[in-house]
Amino acid sequence: MVPILVFDIETIPDVAGIRKLWDIAADVSDAAVVELASQRRRQATGSDFLQPHLHRIVAISCALRDGDSVKIWSLGTAQDDERELVRRFFDGIDRYTPQLVSWNGSGFDLPVLHYRAFFHGVTALRYWDQGEDDREFKFNNYLSRFHARHLDLMDVLAGYQNRANASLDDMARLTGLPGKLGMDGAQVWPAWQRGEIDAIRAYCETDVANTYLLFQRFQMMRGQLTPEGYEREVALLRAWVGEQPAAHWKAFGAAWV
Repeated sequence: MVPILVFDIETIPDVAGIRKLWDIAADVSDAAVVELASQRRRQATGSDFLQPHLHRIVAISCALRDGDSVKIWSLGTAQDDERELVRRFFDGIDRYTPQLVSWNGSGFDLPVLHYRAFFHGVTALRYWDQGEDDREFKFNNYLSRFHARHLDLMDVLAGYQNRANASLDDMARLTGLPGKLGMDGAQVWPAWQRGEIDAIRAYCETDVANTYLLFQRFQMMRGQLTPEGYEREVALLRAWVGEQPAAHWKAFGAAWV
């Protein structure tokens, strides 16, 4: 069985990059820089959500289904810098060539990862292969929107129609999963300012758990799992969650009906 790697990232505004682009003085606070950037973005688009190249990654969490086991964790440590997190992510892909699964990964997570890998000089031969080294990748690679080696579950369920996109929280809760617990994406920057990186990593991990379980449901819907096989996959993750001592997994298990 090909390993399945479900992933999610959490980001904050790239304050250093914004300062550089707009020549903002060093005595202007980080909070003021972000507020200025948000205001400019709001004026231009109606939304204060910054472009992917102006995001800095602070957490990458993964669920790995391989062999007879499943596990969920955040890459590196809370003290690792962005380059190390990005390097670990792409090194894992180069080493194991997994099936990637995400929720809005094509629209956000992977573009951000591309830009940050570019800025940091992170090499990822297998990930970027489109048939130059392995002919099979010409017909199924990580980069094409319509190839299966990376499956953006949100994009696929919406029929590749952006106006039909649904949020991860809505889809999780509508199918009996916990959904967002204790935080959402808009709260990551304030949490980062308060030094709560562990809480951000925990939040990212529970998002991955929701995505992983929605993917298993999708596999049943398209006939890749029987109903009995689907129940086994759900039970496998439920057992793993039940063994975890961390508070966010206790809360996830309690909310999982």
